[in-house]
Amino acid sequence: MKLFGLSAALICAVPLSALAQDVTIKMGHAASSKHIFQTGLEMFAEKVAEKTGGSVAVEVFGDRQLGDDKQLLEGLQIGLIDGALVSTATLPLVLNATAFDALQLPFVAGSYQSVSDVLTSDLGDELLATLDDKSIKGVGFIEAGLRHFLTTGDAIGSTSQFAGLKTRIVPIPLHKATWEAIGVNPIGMAYGEVYSALETGTIDAVEINVSSVESESLYDAGKNLTLTGHYFWPGAIMLAQATWDKLSDEQKAAVEEAGRETTAEAYALAASQEDETIAKLESQGVTVTKLGDLDVMQGATAQVVTDWSGKDPLIGRIVDALKAGN
Repeated sequence: MKLFGLSAALICAVPLSALAQDVTIKMGHAASSKHIFQTGLEMFAEKVAEKTGGSVAVEVFGDRQLGDDKQLLEGLQIGLIDGALVSTATLPLVLNATAFDALQLPFVAGSYQSVSDVLTSDLGDELLATLDDKSIKGVGFIEAGLRHFLTTGDAIGSTSQFAGLKTRIVPIPLHKATWEAIGVNPIGMAYGEVYSALETGTIDAVEINVSSVESESLYDAGKNLTLTGHYFWPGAIMLAQATWDKLSDEQKAAVEEAGRETTAEAYALAASQEDETIAKLESQGVTVTKLGDLDVMQGATAQVVTDWSGKDPLIGRIVDALKAGN
């Protein structure tokens, strides 16, 4: 009896956070299950399982099974959804997490490696920490790829040809300012509506990464792809605060380590797949064109970069770091 009482007392003296328990985290994303976001989250799941000795399991749900980006973010905040990978472009819109605008400023980042280096640094951790007061824990990033321009009409060979094209954008002020500066007619629209909008002519074009053109079969309607590489498209790996609180300190450290490793490997994967995916699109009848006057497009958007860099000190610091890595 004395030994039993001593054991019970010792257990009670140990903080609950230190007592590892089996936890299953269901994580959703809004892309196709054939998309690189799915591959990246599966990579993250494997690392979490390995680093926690199997005590934390991550189950991945693609194809908008748990909702689109907005629904996923709202579900995270109230603890209805365990975890999610959401395009960072939507975080300022839904969460008012303005510092994430730094990752979609046009022509600031010059390579996958430069973005990866920043996001795996202390600066990347600082950016993720801006989610803490949103009841969300950010643990890493997965890259969907450079953004280009897909149109149902003629090939775009010069910046002047963008004028007036009804173009789907993520409906945030940054993207509206960027694309208005280029001259298109920007139309805010949910990602899941893009295929039908291209098919019916509701929109003429979409700025998008080639991984999504392939995985969502957008090449059925959009047959001309112009390579502009105007910005990258990270997704943030996030857990609901309620889910994070279920983990022991050791599990938390392991999940954060898995997130950092996933970020670096996901960027390397996205870089390695870019040319291969473009070749696949060409095999589907897509004509690929390089913008002949990319410097004109860059000049048209330069003021947007200047304006947004001053909106938040963290944006300015990230912009400086990205430019330094080019």
